[in-house]
Amino acid sequence: MSLLGTRPALFAMLACSLGAGFFLLSAGFATPGAGAEPLSDDGGAEWRVEQPEPPKLHPEEELETKLTPIGLGRIGDIEFFSPNRGALITSGNGSTIPPGVWFYNGESWRELATVCGASDGRIVWAGPNEFWTISDGRPGQAAEALGRQPPLEDNTLCHFAPPPGEPEGKLEVVASYAQPAFQSNSYPVMHAAGCLSESDCWFAGEPLPAPQIGVFELHWNGSTISTEPYLPEGHAVYDMSTFEGSLYQSLRLTTADRALKRSLELPALLRGGESSSSGFEPALDVPLYGPGEFPYALDYPHLSTDEDPVSPEEGALWGAAGPQIPAPEKSAPAGVTVVRYSKLRYSKEAGAYIKESAPTWSQVLGPETEPSGLARFPEDVVSSIAAEPGTNSAWLALDSEGDSQIPQPTARALVARVSADGTISDELQLPVSEEPYGPKGAAEKIVCPAAHDCWMITNQGWLLHLSPPGERQLEPDEDPVFSGGLITVRPRDESLPQVPPDAPPADDSGLEESTPPPGNPAVETSAESRFATVTVPLLSDLHSRLVDGTTLELSFHLAARASVRLLAKRRRSLVASTPTRTLQAGNRSLRLRLDRRHWPTKLELKTHALAPLPTRSTREAGTNSVSTSLAFPNALGSLGLGLSR
Repeated sequence: MSLLGTRPALFAMLACSLGAGFFLLSAGFATPGAGAEPLSDDGGAEWRVEQPEPPKLHPEEELETKLTPIGLGRIGDIEFFSPNRGALITSGNGSTIPPGVWFYNGESWRELATVCGASDGRIVWAGPNEFWTISDGRPGQAAEALGRQPPLEDNTLCHFAPPPGEPEGKLEVVASYAQPAFQSNSYPVMHAAGCLSESDCWFAGEPLPAPQIGVFELHWNGSTISTEPYLPEGHAVYDMSTFEGSLYQSLRLTTADRALKRSLELPALLRGGESSSSGFEPALDVPLYGPGEFPYALDYPHLSTDEDPVSPEEGALWGAAGPQIPAPEKSAPAGVTVVRYSKLRYSKEAGAYIKESAPTWSQVLGPETEPSGLARFPEDVVSSIAAEPGTNSAWLALDSEGDSQIPQPTARALVARVSADGTISDELQLPVSEEPYGPKGAAEKIVCPAAHDCWMITNQGWLLHLSPPGERQLEPDEDPVFSGGLITVRPRDESLPQVPPDAPPADDSGLEESTPPPGNPAVETSAESRFATVTVPLLSDLHSRLVDGTTLELSFHLAARASVRLLAKRRRSLVASTPTRTLQAGNRSLRLRLDRRHWPTKLELKTHALAPLPTRSTREAGTNSVSTSLAFPNALGSLGLGLSR
C-alpha cells in the first residue's frame, strides 16, 4: 500500500514524560516490539475516491455525459450485510441530494429511498433483506404552548423489508415508529442500534429526563416496539455491536450523569447481554483508563466486530476511544485507546498469537503501551474503528481536536491501521492525490465488509474505498428484493396525529360536477378543519414517588373509565402487584408495597378502557398521545439496592 501523505509520529517527548508510572489493568495486553508479527499482506489495496453520481432530476432522461459527483450531505452511517450489499443514510445536500438512504450492490451506489433520511442517523441490518434506520421525524405536530417546535432529529425509526407475507417482494418501508413530542414517553435522540436477529433489535440514546432515571432504550421483538429503559444507569448509549451471540453497548460518561455522581466504583464504558431476556451487564476488566484518568475523560468506545464464520475462535470485538473535548479539570490526560476482546491473543514473549479457552480483553494501544496512545496521536480524537476480517487488524478513523469541534471542508481524512500486537502502519491522510477532488473533509465512519475491502465516509459526504487495483472481483447483487424502484413512501406513524398535506389538492376543474352554491357549509373551510382530530390518550400526567422508603405511589390521569393494575417485575419474575381495579375518569393513584429483598427492575401498568375515549383537535396546544411505559422515580435509584435489568 502506498504511504503517500503519511503523517510523522510526534511522540518522543511525551513518551519520556508519560512512560513511567503506568499500572497493569489486565494481563496479556500486547505492545509493539521485537518479534512482533507484521500486518497481513494487503494485496496492494489502495484508497480511492468512489463518489456516486447524483441522482437524475428526471430518471427517464438519458444523459450523454456523466454528472459531476458532489457530497451527499452528512452521512450518518454506512453498514454492510455482505461485501456486495450495503446501505448508507444521509441528511441530503440541498435540492440535488434529498435526505434518504442509498444502496450498494457490489458495483455502484444508487439512491434507494427519498424518505427516512436523518440529521445523523444509524443503519442496522437485521437480516439479508431487512434493515432499520434511526431517522428524523416528520414535521406537522403542533408546537408547545410556549411556541417551541417539536424536535425532529434522529428520534424515529424506519423498518425496511419486503411486505409482510411476501418474502420475495420488493423492498419498502414496512413500518415507521415515532411518539408525540413534549410527553413523558417522547422518543429522545437515538445514537445506536443493534440486532441479534430479525426479531431481537435494540435502539438506544440519551438518558431519560428527570425525574425519571435510566437511559432510553427501545426493543423490537419481531412484532412490536416497546420501551425498555435500562435502570439505574443514566449514561447515554452511543454505539452497539454484536459478538458471539451477545450485543455490546458503549456508553458516553459525562460529569452531569446522575448515576456517575452516586457511584463509588469505577463505571464501565461497555456492557453486554446474550439475549433480550437476560438484559445487559457491565463489561468488566476492560483496560481503558490510565493512572489519574477520570472515567469521563475518555469518550465512548467506537465498536467493530470481526467474526469469521469459518473460524469463529479467531474473531474479535474491537473498541476505540479518544479524549473528550474539553478535557475535565484535574484529570490525567486521556489519549487514543484501542482494546480488543478475543480468544486469539498476541503474546509478546512468544512472538506469536495464542488461542485462549475464553475471550479476554487486551489493550492494543493506550496508557499501558509504548508508545502510549496519547504519545502516538497527541492531538487526535477517534471517529470510528473498523475490524478488517481475517487480518487481526483494524482501521482507525481519526480527526484533530480542533476539526472535531468545528469541521473544515478542507481537512483531510486521517486513517491508520493497527494490528492486534499493537503495530501501527499505513497512517494516511486521504485522499492522497489532489486530483480530481482534493481534500473532502475529515474521516467520519469506516467499515470493512471483507479483507482489503473497506469504505470510509467523510464529514462532507464523500466516500473513499480501499480495494486492490484492477477490476472488481465481486459478483453484483442481483437479488430481486432490491430491484424495485425508488422508495418514496413512508407509512404513517400510528401514535402521531395525522396532518393534512401541504400540497394543494389535485385539479379536478375538468370534471363534470355541479358547483355547490356559495355558503354551502359542506364545502366551506373552517379554521377547525385545518387541524387533525386525535383520540385523547387513556393515561397522562404520570408521576411516581416512594412513601416510607418501600411503598411506591403512582398517580395519573384517566381520560375514561378503565380497569387498572400495576405490576412490579424483577427481570422476568413478578415480585409485587396490585389487584385489578376499576377506576373512573379523572386524577387517580395506586399504591404498591415493595420488598427490599426482591427489588423490582421494571414497572408495568396494565390498563383497559371501559368507555369510549374522548377526542380533541390538534389545534389545542399539547394535544398528543402517550403510552403507558413507566420509569422508576429518583428515590428508587438512591436507595443503593443494586438495581439492574
